[in-house]
Amino acid sequence: MEIERTTNTHFVYRLISPRPTFDQDMTDAEREIMGRHAEYYAGVARAGKVVVYGPVKDGTGVWGLGVLEVSSEAEAREIAEGDPAVSSGMSTYELGIMPATITRHR
Repeated sequence: MEIERTTNTHFVYRLISPRPTFDQDMTDAEREIMGRHAEYYAGVARAGKVVVYGPVKDGTGVWGLGVLEVSSEAEAREIAEGDPAVSSGMSTYELGIMPATITRHR
């Protein structure tokens, strides 16, 4: 396995659900937005800008986690704000830079 070291190219994206029970009681309108959200991130992944993305369920409820591999914070924010879950006003997000990373390549 080859290990690669990078600096300032990975960002952690946290999609904050509108409520802790969101995965259990989504409305039809919310489900439609989440369908567009999934399609959106599939496109971002095909563009090679997603390391991993998916829902996380913990003691606080359910939320989304993504690790983006992009050239700048501005690009990461552009991706985050283009998310239909965010642009619709349904969800909010937090973004954090990973100042250094070690990644594996298959």
